[in-house]
Amino acid sequence: MRNMSQMMKQVKKMQQEMAKAQQELEKKEVVGTAGGGVVKVTMNGHKQLLNVEIAPDVVDPDDVEMLQDLITAAFNEAMKKVDEMVAKDLGKFTAGLNIPGLF
Repeated sequence: MRNMSQMMKQVKKMQQEMAKAQQELEKKEVVGTAGGGVVKVTMNGHKQLLNVEIAPDVVDPDDVEMLQDLITAAFNEAMKKVDEMVAKDLGKFTAGLNIPGLF
């Protein structure tokens, strides 16, 4: 019975640490870029889009598709960086566990 109590304390501590790590992710930011930096997308660790920067010289009304592609590429790069950051920051809590869809 004592082992169960000890294990429950460890689980509770891990839950608190994981909740804190998730809160910290909201404060962290990543930047995805495309077109050599003419489009920049900033996201936080909760995958919220914070900012989009577009260099004025890349805006061509006759080629909107190129701008759309650059924004998409920058966004996708930022998402990949967020996923990597989340895996790194929260991976220590799930080491050895294979839980589909957790991240």
